[in-house]
Amino acid sequence: MGQILQMNVGFLGLQFSFGLQQSSMGPIYSYLGADEASLPLLSLAGPVTGLLVQPIVGAMSDRTASRWGRRTPYFLIGAILCSLSLFAMPYSSALWMAASLLWILDAANNITMEPYRAYVGDRLPKDQHPAGYIIQSAFTGLAQTLAYLSPALLVWLGMSKDAVGGNHIPQFIFWSFMFGALISVTTIFWSIWRVPELPLTPEQLTRIQAQKQGFGATLREIWDAIKEMPVPMRQMAWMKLFQWMAMGWYWQYVTYAISRSLFGTSDAGSEGFRDAVLINSQVGAFFNVVSFITALFMVRYTQRFGAAKVHAFCLVMSGLGMLLLPHLTAEVVAAWWPASMASLMPKLASEYWLFLPAVGVGLGWASIMGNPYVMLARSVPPERTGVYMGIFNMFIVIPLMLGGFIVSQLYNRVFAGDPRYVLMTAGVLMLLAALATLRVKVPEGDVPAMAPAGAGH
Repeated sequence: MGQILQMNVGFLGLQFSFGLQQSSMGPIYSYLGADEASLPLLSLAGPVTGLLVQPIVGAMSDRTASRWGRRTPYFLIGAILCSLSLFAMPYSSALWMAASLLWILDAANNITMEPYRAYVGDRLPKDQHPAGYIIQSAFTGLAQTLAYLSPALLVWLGMSKDAVGGNHIPQFIFWSFMFGALISVTTIFWSIWRVPELPLTPEQLTRIQAQKQGFGATLREIWDAIKEMPVPMRQMAWMKLFQWMAMGWYWQYVTYAISRSLFGTSDAGSEGFRDAVLINSQVGAFFNVVSFITALFMVRYTQRFGAAKVHAFCLVMSGLGMLLLPHLTAEVVAAWWPASMASLMPKLASEYWLFLPAVGVGLGWASIMGNPYVMLARSVPPERTGVYMGIFNMFIVIPLMLGGFIVSQLYNRVFAGDPRYVLMTAGVLMLLAALATLRVKVPEGDVPAMAPAGAGH
């Protein structure tokens, strides 16, 4: 267990970067002059780079036999680029600069992400896959807790919430990105140092050397893997479509929904909007604490009841949380909360009630970052783990891209320019994802090795 924990420390740094994107990129765009309807399009960097980078890097890492290992070279390249992008982001002076840096940052994260997933599959026997991937989920929760909470922590430590730079970006966001730049690279290096990759066996080395190399061969391997995709993996496509569209909408619009519900404002330059950013940092930190804690306990339930059933339950709880959150306005909470208690504890009559739906969102996030990978690892042949992990990421980025395009087109016409309606629709999508999960049939025994791409079946 000590090795499993240390090999996943690097995932903490990687997910800290993602947490900063989820909590702060929307406000950064708004500080630089973006309108709310354009936020999903400005956030397409992650889905597009993931769609292009992860399958290619996955197939390449499956075929890599360097002196440093199969996955390690990609860890190092991605970690260094990620840290440099995080360092530069709060210096953005225009919308195009922030958007360009996000493209580089997401490409770097994706270079690291897929080989990291495959590394866990390489390093652990199948009976330890649930522990490996759920611990990875726990580190996701811990990292994103720190990422979400860092702005509020800085304000609690004495930094003024109204202190902004010349580009209107608050200082609490500036220093959060500086810390992210440091933690991203150091944690990756720690995991590589403490738990290096296993050396390739003679059989693995012979198989890699026998494969055709080059970019064209890599693309053919991806295409062959898609054609030969195991049935359970195909069945997970609908589940992934609904759950990732919902998560994308939640990340993009939760701050704006809180700003409307509690402060009645959509002005990014207002004090109320800055308060909403800080409140979302606390709520986001809380749901990631929930994610971290529940992920630690989720291993036993996944082993007992199966990953699919546990995942469906967690998605239902997440959907209910997203449906509830937009309704927690100051007026509604005041009706529930006795006036005598509100005078004693006024905070509980407003933003702290948002922690209730955050419990459901945290349960769903813990499962999303763990259980689908348990299901996948049991469904694909081990010699093609890298390419299938990369293809599986397409089941994330395509829904994020599709969802971003849909909400940008419907935001003013269907959702009436109100982010609260977007969050409620995301809750419905989570419930549909839970139903789709129950259709997935995960094999119980070991998965047989597949024939090499291009060979007879």
